[in-house]
Amino acid sequence: MLIYVLRTAILYLTLIASVRLMGKRQVGQMEPSEFVVTMLVANLASIPMEDPDLTLLHALVPTGVVVLFELLLSWLSVRSLGLRRTLCGKPVILIENGKIRQKDLRRNRITADELTGHLRLKDVLDLSTVQYAILETNGDLSVFLYPAHKPPTAKDQQIQVRRQALPVTIVEDGRLLEKNLPLVGKDRDWVRRVLDQHHATIRTTFLLTVDAQDRILWIGME
Repeated sequence: MLIYVLRTAILYLTLIASVRLMGKRQVGQMEPSEFVVTMLVANLASIPMEDPDLTLLHALVPTGVVVLFELLLSWLSVRSLGLRRTLCGKPVILIENGKIRQKDLRRNRITADELTGHLRLKDVLDLSTVQYAILETNGDLSVFLYPAHKPPTAKDQQIQVRRQALPVTIVEDGRLLEKNLPLVGKDRDWVRRVLDQHHATIRTTFLLTVDAQDRILWIGME
């Protein structure tokens, strides 16, 4: 039994490493070639799990070859527009200046119901408000409304807004992330003063963050 657990653990770690090597897009919206590679790697890893007579090399070697091939194709596609379009295709305009391009819908085997469903996922109910809708190579739909139907921005209304700053986590789940203190120019004394204000300690703090404008968020442990 132990040998099966070890084999499974090794294959699991190998798959994690392979996905990390292939990039973050593998765990989000995938291009067609990336989807094929992901499915292939998963199937290759399952073979030794199902047949204990096979060695781990039956999975590790093909997986390594597939990952290296994917990395090579990714590198080449960055430098070759033709290869990139061959592997991934190109975006398709489904709605242009408010008019549905029915031929492109049929060519991509998308029904009117599917199109309106994608628009609803983008919080769009009225087709007449859409100026452009573009089917991206990863299958997602980019939607651009007519300017008159876009929500006004702070710039449109000439409203002065504060500059946005990324918060830095100082304490997480009762642990002090000391390496983050220099990022915001703080030290342990500052942490102690902030926690004293909340009658808390590091162990009783679930989350403590601060941004470049000294805005502090503190959440206690439940």
